[in-house]
Amino acid sequence: MNPVAIFGIVLIGFLPALIVAWLVVGGMRGWAVKLKLMDYPGDRKVHTVAIPRGGGVGIWAGVIVTLALGTVAVAILGAVPQWIAWVPEALGKHLGGLQSKMAQVWMIAACATALMLLGLTDDRWGVRWWIRLLVEFGVAGLCVYGLGLHLTAFIPYSWLTGLLSILWIVALVNSLNMLDNMDGLSAGVGLITSSLLVLMILGGGVSDEPQLFVALMMSMLMGALVGFLKHNWPPAKIFMGDAGSYFVGFWIACGTLLATYSDYQAGRPHAVLAPLIIMAIPLYDMVSVILIRLREGRSPFDGDARHFSHRLVSLGMTKRQAVLTIYLATGACSVGALLLPRVDCFGAVLILVSTLLILGLIHVLENVGRDGS
Repeated sequence: MNPVAIFGIVLIGFLPALIVAWLVVGGMRGWAVKLKLMDYPGDRKVHTVAIPRGGGVGIWAGVIVTLALGTVAVAILGAVPQWIAWVPEALGKHLGGLQSKMAQVWMIAACATALMLLGLTDDRWGVRWWIRLLVEFGVAGLCVYGLGLHLTAFIPYSWLTGLLSILWIVALVNSLNMLDNMDGLSAGVGLITSSLLVLMILGGGVSDEPQLFVALMMSMLMGALVGFLKHNWPPAKIFMGDAGSYFVGFWIACGTLLATYSDYQAGRPHAVLAPLIIMAIPLYDMVSVILIRLREGRSPFDGDARHFSHRLVSLGMTKRQAVLTIYLATGACSVGALLLPRVDCFGAVLILVSTLLILGLIHVLENVGRDGS
């Protein structure tokens, strides 16, 4: 697919979501005060004044409204075939495939909405960690066994791929949630990772038939995140809250499960590692924080200021520098994933080793000066 067609397809999902999210998040800045969706400073918080929560509602609205507009457009084009001539050729020839996927994507959207509402409830009143986790596993199980979202891992045991798929969804939901601890951080990382997924899908290295369905899903999220970042860029005027981080993590997780990264017969099954490499930094933050809490004899679900970003600030970085460092680290790990469908097994090993070396370097640098190291 040529670059112009790729840009046009991405724009179809991106622009409406950006505009809707920007407007709704702007409205939530005022509504959050009335709804008592406020994040007050103190304890482990890094901000010094009360900041509204609820920006995640705008991200959700950006995706859902754009999806609704797209559904109406597909229905109209299906009813009036002659209008397809006005649609970009690369999109028009896949119209039938898009129509067949609409029911599935709306079920995914319903599950994402359930998690957004769970997060919103937690933002307003607080929800016990075990209830949140129970709902997350329930929604993930529904997607895996009800909608057939399974990892393409070339594992001959369906029960194992099902279990791994559920764990993957829950892990991404919580990794994006844990990463949401500084202005622009979780949304920026979500934007970088979803952009790289779109590049993989439309760049020609994933499969012979471009997976427009998944690319459009990710494009909508990209637009919604940009619209939100307009209000969340340091100094933030609003936070996405758990409502946003749950939704973003879940949407990315579903996108990674829906996409096909390699054909086994093509001799490149290692390309299925692409999502793991793209999400390396959020997963590193989640795993490292959990290990720190366990080592200190605390519950892994106790909030604190021991995240990757906090550790960078403790080294002397400003908050903006810490966020930028994590952006760059995410990009550095992720670009290798774009090559996975194009290299042999030896090349895949080198990409995996390179990612591990980056994570190892990060771990060493962020521990400089601690414990005599």
